[in-house]
Amino acid sequence: MESLCLRRLPSCSLPGALQMATDAWLLERVTQGERRGPLLRFYRWSRPTLSLGRHQQALPPHWLHLAAAGRLALVRRPSGGAAVLHGGDLTYALIWPDPPRRRRESYHLSCLWLQEAFAAMGLPLEFGDSPCQIHQANCFATSTAADLIHPGGQKRIGSAQRWRGHALLQHGSIAIRPDEALWEAVFESPAPCLPELPVSEEELETLLLQSASRWWPLVAPQAEEHQGDRAVLLNEPLEEWEWTAVQSNQRAYEVLGLAGNPSADSAMALATGSRARPNG
Repeated sequence: MESLCLRRLPSCSLPGALQMATDAWLLERVTQGERRGPLLRFYRWSRPTLSLGRHQQALPPHWLHLAAAGRLALVRRPSGGAAVLHGGDLTYALIWPDPPRRRRESYHLSCLWLQEAFAAMGLPLEFGDSPCQIHQANCFATSTAADLIHPGGQKRIGSAQRWRGHALLQHGSIAIRPDEALWEAVFESPAPCLPELPVSEEELETLLLQSASRWWPLVAPQAEEHQGDRAVLLNEPLEEWEWTAVQSNQRAYEVLGLAGNPSADSAMALATGSRARPNG
């Protein structure tokens, strides 16, 4: 029965650096065998935040000015991909030990539960087919095979991965109500026009969890033995010592990490220097 347990952490709303440090720490614990997976958590952001992909280097100067002016926070994700504007979304982090090593297959299997949940709401999603553009700054500007889109082409969910040993961290941003004014200020283009969800955010999260509990037996080891089963959802909040460990590493994911509002020059130095790259 152990293989049919899907572990979840309670939903939370926290600053971006803490959210990223949590995901990186959980990935490390699974990699070391100290926590058994898979693990799933949903979260929101305590303030508008622009998360940058692990390898994203060239940052438009106006992003740094927006951050210095206090309109948003900048953080560095442990996962790859391009920048994602958070605030009008629900973010998920899935940590899966020993997934298929072929990236396209792992993306496909990691998104089955998302597709099922949206299909149940009458909003079917399909994978994008645009080529990956390494110089694209905005994650939601293209729809690759890692993303889920509506039949009309609107991108609903952008995903990115981080592999560590034999464990996978998949991040995903589920767009709900993007802040149109801030989106245009950041990306200098209109926010995506998405179909309205027929459920509240709380109901969406419940629906996603139910779908995830059906997903894990389909892709678990010896999946053929678990046809028709559901995973048991185990609530596993962080213990106090674990939370202390997470907090001690949050600065690794900050981009604007100085007290006060740094100048554009110092912000640029931080954004392109070693402090901007995660070490978790």
